[in-house]
Amino acid sequence: QVQLVESGGGLVQAGGSLRLSCSASGRTISSVAIGWFRQAPEKEREFVAIIAGSGDITYSADSVKGRFTISRDNAKNTVFLQMNNLKPEDTAAYYCAASPVAVVDISLYDYWGQGTQVTVSS
Repeated sequence: QVQLVESGGGLVQAGGSLRLSCSASGRTISSVAIGWFRQAPEKEREFVAIIAGSGDITYSADSVKGRFTISRDNAKNTVFLQMNNLKPEDTAAYYCAASPVAVVDISLYDYWGQGTQVTVSS
């Protein structure tokens, strides 16, 4: 069992930055891959970024490459998503999730946080 809690969301103007945190408990976070996903109103949940348990493999969706950076601090059992140059289309609820393997396939993620809202105004 892994419990995940996201934080750091909020309201920001276009071009601004936010850093989301995903804090884990119940299991050492270095043993799992952590992915960030987002869901806008009336849209399907979509992949944003992923980081392997070791932290040496990361991958991001094309829509956020060059703007979002995923990282992890295993000592703090926390994964971060640094979001720069935010755009109105980044507005969504952001979720972190844990998977035994570093994959994009959302169906392979077993544990999910409750989400944190990011709103980008134009």
